Amino acid sequence: MPDRFRVATWNINSVRLRLPLVERFLAQEAPDVLCLQETKVRDAEFPLAALRKTGYQHIEINGQKGYHGVALLSRWPIETVERRGFCAKGDARHICARFTDGPAKDVTIHNFYVPAGGDEPDPALNEKFAHKLAFVDEMRDWFRDHGVGKAKAMLVGDLNIAPLEHDVWSHRQMLKVVSHTPVEVEKFTTAFSHDWIDALRRFAPAEQKLYTWWSYRAADWLKADRGRRLDHAFVSPDLAPQLSGMRVLKEARGWERPSDHAPVLVDLAL
Repeated sequence: MPDRFRVATWNINSVRLRLPLVERFLAQEAPDVLCLQETKVRDAEFPLAALRKTGYQHIEINGQKGYHGVALLSRWPIETVERRGFCAKGDARHICARFTDGPAKDVTIHNFYVPAGGDEPDPALNEKFAHKLAFVDEMRDWFRDHGVGKAKAMLVGDLNIAPLEHDVWSHRQMLKVVSHTPVEVEKFTTAFSHDWIDALRRFAPAEQKLYTWWSYRAADWLKADRGRRLDHAFVSPDLAPQLSGMRVLKEARGWERPSDHAPVLVDLAL
């Protein structure tokens, strides 16, 4: 019988501030791997000891002070393959590791945090939006030129774009809102047309509403349910037949002092 291999991705919005939530999640869901984004901490200050006490001995990090940052926690041995920079910004937005033992041996996993892009969807007026578009273009070129999605690979993270009509609460009202504008959707779709397969939409058809993020600005986020699917999981064609399930842990958005993102879990039968 194949083993269940569970990969989780979560924009934690400060790993030190929300360390109790990470510990709760690991105890409750027991993923094999947890990929975190927006850790907001330098590598030297990452809470390695506390997280290793939860049973995750293999941790790779790429952080910076106060902003961005990604981390990968694993039950299984891993080795860092790359911490790739994009747009020559020096931002900590990517880490790639390879499993060296266990059921996912030789599988590579990429953890991304794509820029949010600010509020104004005009690259001429908003440098943050211009940066976001350039970042996705650079991802596209990397995928295409280096066959990133051709190997046994997964790509997860907060990609800050909701590409499909039902990835947002209102397609019509969101067309001019950063994360769902036509230019972002077009660039995202083109980038991920290079081999990658949308793991979440394998289990939730495109006509079904699917969200992973709910704004802090809502007085009652649960009642309003004005969400967006900003967090994603993709697999290479080699791994697609092993996909066995996915879930968005919406309840975590209601935990005490939560992130505005919910964890996303993907199961494979390896």
